[in-house]
Amino acid sequence: MNDTVVLSRTPVPLSVVVPLYNEEESLEELHEEICRCADRVGCEFEVVYVDDGSIDRSFEVLSRIHQRDPRAKVVRFRKNSGKADALSAGFALCSGDRIVTLDADLQDDPAEIPNLLSALDHGYDLVSGWKKRRRDPITKRWPSRMFNRITSLVTGIRLHDFNCGLKAYRREVVETVRIAGELHRYIPVLAAREGFHVGEIVVNHRPRKYGKTKYGPSRFFNGFFDLVTVLFLGRYTKRPLHLFGLVGGMIFIAGLAITLYLVVLRMTHRAFLSNRPLLFIGVLLLIVGVQFFSLGLLGEMVSRSHDSHHGFRIRQTLGV
Repeated sequence: MNDTVVLSRTPVPLSVVVPLYNEEESLEELHEEICRCADRVGCEFEVVYVDDGSIDRSFEVLSRIHQRDPRAKVVRFRKNSGKADALSAGFALCSGDRIVTLDADLQDDPAEIPNLLSALDHGYDLVSGWKKRRRDPITKRWPSRMFNRITSLVTGIRLHDFNCGLKAYRREVVETVRIAGELHRYIPVLAAREGFHVGEIVVNHRPRKYGKTKYGPSRFFNGFFDLVTVLFLGRYTKRPLHLFGLVGGMIFIAGLAITLYLVVLRMTHRAFLSNRPLLFIGVLLLIVGVQFFSLGLLGEMVSRSHDSHHGFRIRQTLGV
C-alpha cells in the first residue's frame, strides 16, 4: 500500500484516537469500554487506532475488532515512530469535530470521555486530564510531579499534568498545532501559544492491568530537552537571530573588550602579550561570537525555506 493516504471524509461529531504499541491483551476490553462510554454521549462516533509498529499481535486483534465493528478504524505504521507521530496520524485521519485521545493500556478510563466533552462545551478548546490519584509506582509519580511543576513554572501554563493521555480537542486545535519528535507532552503549551483556551479536569487513573510500561527513566531526560525545544519554538522559531544574535553579540563584546584592553596595555606599557592567556581568551570569544551570529543568520534562512514533514510511514489502513 502507498505511504500516502488520500481521504474522503464523512464527518462525525466525535472521534476517539488511540495510539498504541504492543497492547494486544488490552484492546478487546478497551474497545468495549470506549463504545459503551461514547454511546452515553448520544452521537455518532469513530475510534481510530494507530498501531505504532507493534511487534506483537496487536494488529491482528484490531483487524478482528474492525471486522465486527466498522466504527473501529485502524492505521498501521511500518515501524515504531513514537507517540507524537502516532497522534499526528490519528489527527490527520480522523473526521470528528471533537476529538478525544487516550492511551491503550487501560490506565486511562474511557468513562471520562463524557466529562471531557462536557468541559469542551464550557468554552475550552482543549481539555487535559489530571491524574490526581495516579496508580503508578512512586518511582514514576515523583519525577513526573517534579517535571509537571517545572513545566508549569517555565511555560506559564497552569496545569498539573501535561502528559496525561486523556485529552479532548476541538478540531481546529489539532489542525493548527504541529507535533513532532516527543512534543506530545507539550500539546497544551503549544495550543496555548496559538491562542487556544486550555483547561484541565481531574480524571480517574487505573492500575496497569496487562503488560508493562513502554517508558523508562530516559523519558524524563527527553522531556527536559523537549521543554527547551518548546521554549525555543515558542519564542524564536520565526526569529532565531534574536536568540543567537543576542548570545553571539554578548560574547563578541566581551572578547572585543578584552582585546582592546590588551591593545591599550601594549601601547602604554610596552607589555608583551604573547605569553598572556587573556589574549587567547579574547580571540576565542571574538571567534565564538561571530559563529553564534552566523548560526542565527543560517537559522533565519532555514526558518523561511524549510517545509517540515512527519517521518512516519503507513503500512496499512482499515476503514480509512
